[in-house]
Amino acid sequence: MAGEEYARIFSWGNSPRRKGDYELASPSEPLDLPQTLLEPLLTRYASQNGFHCRFSTELVSFDQLSADAGVRCTLRDLVSDQTYAIRCKHLFGADGGRSRIAKSLELPFTEKPGGGFAINLLIEADMSHIIDDRKGNLHWLLQPDREAPDFAWIGCIRMVKPWHEWLCIIFPKPGAERKARPAEDYVDRVRELIGDDSIPFKINRVSTWAINETSADVYSKGSVFCLGDAVHRHPPNHGLGSNTCIQDAHNLAWKVAYVNRGWAGPALLDSYNAERQPVGQDVVSQANASLRNHIEIWRLLGNFEANPLAGAAALRELKENSPAGFKRRAQFQAALKLIDREEHGLGVEMNQRYTSTAIYITDEAGPRPAFTRDPVEHYQPSTYPGARLPHAWLSNAVPSKAISTLDLAGKCRFTLLTGIGGDGWLEAAKTVGTELGVPLEVFSIGYGKQWADRYLEWEKLREVEESGCVVVRPDYFVAWRCPRWEKDGVERLGRAMRSVLSR
Repeated sequence: MAGEEYARIFSWGNSPRRKGDYELASPSEPLDLPQTLLEPLLTRYASQNGFHCRFSTELVSFDQLSADAGVRCTLRDLVSDQTYAIRCKHLFGADGGRSRIAKSLELPFTEKPGGGFAINLLIEADMSHIIDDRKGNLHWLLQPDREAPDFAWIGCIRMVKPWHEWLCIIFPKPGAERKARPAEDYVDRVRELIGDDSIPFKINRVSTWAINETSADVYSKGSVFCLGDAVHRHPPNHGLGSNTCIQDAHNLAWKVAYVNRGWAGPALLDSYNAERQPVGQDVVSQANASLRNHIEIWRLLGNFEANPLAGAAALRELKENSPAGFKRRAQFQAALKLIDREEHGLGVEMNQRYTSTAIYITDEAGPRPAFTRDPVEHYQPSTYPGARLPHAWLSNAVPSKAISTLDLAGKCRFTLLTGIGGDGWLEAAKTVGTELGVPLEVFSIGYGKQWADRYLEWEKLREVEESGCVVVRPDYFVAWRCPRWEKDGVERLGRAMRSVLSR
């Protein structure tokens, strides 16, 4: 951390070349919130809002009962060692990478050869004085010119709380033995990676994790649904772990609510697997591909050389005025470009395109539009059914606080967005919503309407005429759209909503 710097790159929308892309994609700023800080917030909210959070409790077994009868679960209180049974309508297996529920369901998995393992060290160390001129979130630490133990070869120090709490991720040498080690075994290596012996530090926690490339082919059976790391397991590259887990839950939650309230047919729940499994599979592949891109940097900086002398020679060559030096620098810069693609992978975060019975495309004139730019790096907004609702700023014609199109959607209801000439949709939505008993709210955007298109961005993004409509699901994904208002609007809206809801 106090040593020589070989390269730095912007990340997560901080590049001057990419800031606009991120601001156009979302009303929210990216937030780096580690799981250790996020989970207490979620737990506190859940426990204060009607959820019974039982700690020191494990699931022993479960049995699916007859149709519509739910699931009987046997739990064990680890404090009292007492077992008891509960019955639930649905069981959700959000129990992590060693999911008992996924295993008990015998879900089929696609698993590629593993990438070994890594060690997480949660450390306290005040490094504020050496960070002033190299503030960053992730610091890759390579020391090819020094001897390193097999179990602690390469380091990556990730900021948790600036600038005194860090996650030090240790990568062993290929083929190193996976073995549980006490914190004391890592003290010397952490001191070397910090590089300033005057900085005191403390290792608070040690954990080992496998570098997986594993995804489930099926996410659910009957009334049991698995989500999160239980069904997609991958390294943290792109920062897609918690995000993908939360998206799974968001996709599933409204569907379960609608079925349980009688607003949708049970077949709606089948769309969870159809929509989320391809996303999880893609995230697993992309995260692992991005981790492999780092290996080329390790090679170019000499980490795979036979000994520290050869590693030092590789570092010197990077600075040489020679054909070999020129070649190594060119390769190094090309490798860094791939890392920049990872750290600015807005597309892989936002470009999900769902295909299922909960998406109605029968009225579409053509196929889903192809991506015109790299779909990993660049987000391509669209209102084609199955895409997420694009963000555009709205406000009142009389100056008021701006809101996003996203603020109009969600809240466990369907939302219909229309504009000038689309007044017929208000009555259509009222009729269809009443017939189906489903909340369906209408908002009109345009001059003299409920909301003004503040920067005229919605006009560019909506992909339908002013009198047309875009219907958005409770999870902010487009369910259906109609290019313009016509006399059969009520019938068309009703047909689309019944299809989406499996009614």
